[in-house]
Amino acid sequence: MTETVLITGCSSGIGQETARAFLQDGWEVYATARNPADVESLGEAGANIASLDVTDGDDVERVVERIIDEEGRVDCLVNNAGYAQLGPVEDVPVESVEDQFAVNVFGPHRLTREVLPHMRERRTGTIVNVSSVAGRLATPGMGIYNGSKFAVEGISDALRPEVSEFGIDVVLVEPGPVDTAFVERANDEIDGLERSDAYDSLYSILDDSEAIGGGGPGAVQPREVAETILDAANLTDPADRYPVGQVAKVAMLGRFVPARLRDKFYRLAFSLVTKVS
Repeated sequence: MTETVLITGCSSGIGQETARAFLQDGWEVYATARNPADVESLGEAGANIASLDVTDGDDVERVVERIIDEEGRVDCLVNNAGYAQLGPVEDVPVESVEDQFAVNVFGPHRLTREVLPHMRERRTGTIVNVSSVAGRLATPGMGIYNGSKFAVEGISDALRPEVSEFGIDVVLVEPGPVDTAFVERANDEIDGLERSDAYDSLYSILDDSEAIGGGGPGAVQPREVAETILDAANLTDPADRYPVGQVAKVAMLGRFVPARLRDKFYRLAFSLVTKVS
């Protein structure tokens, strides 16, 4: 029987490439996005498309019920929908923090709760949470985004042993910089902040799209992330986490550097930026 996957955030980038990778591998794909017009091309390629706002519980219930009615199963859930709220912690208003967690944390949690009863009943399934190197290593100017991804990592690490007895795998995919429109959305979020004048050196870095993970040196293509997600879904015993790209793999080592040394490095970087500017 053909396996079924539900993927969120398929309007572009990683989500869209993931849907295409699963299609090419013969899966029954349900590709979702807030705006169904954004996934029409995936529908033409053979995917089932649906509108899905991960912050709307009724939306989540409707889409999962549709899949169960039509396919009788959800073999894999890919929680990919997300965005980055950047900016100094002091400058990001509470409402923006709530919005960030609503999409990046509460959305995956809501979807996971909706599919788990069906996976447990069949005693099989894979949940892939698309995290980030930012979920393992915090950096100035990304504190709110870091917080949301750290939360996803913590939830995933707790969930994995909770559901393992039911034959369900929980996998974290942790890309470094990816050449997508992700940075454009992040820049929009930065532009929307009421900036204090206390963090000019930090903003000079955040305003550089390559510095915050755009298509600069070390960035990977979204297809590479998609293929990692597909591989994890196909494995009978996947790893708990998969860093994607050389930057992600090197950055992971930063976790073992004492916090005091990391802080000194960041202060040095800010001082150099100030001198240059």
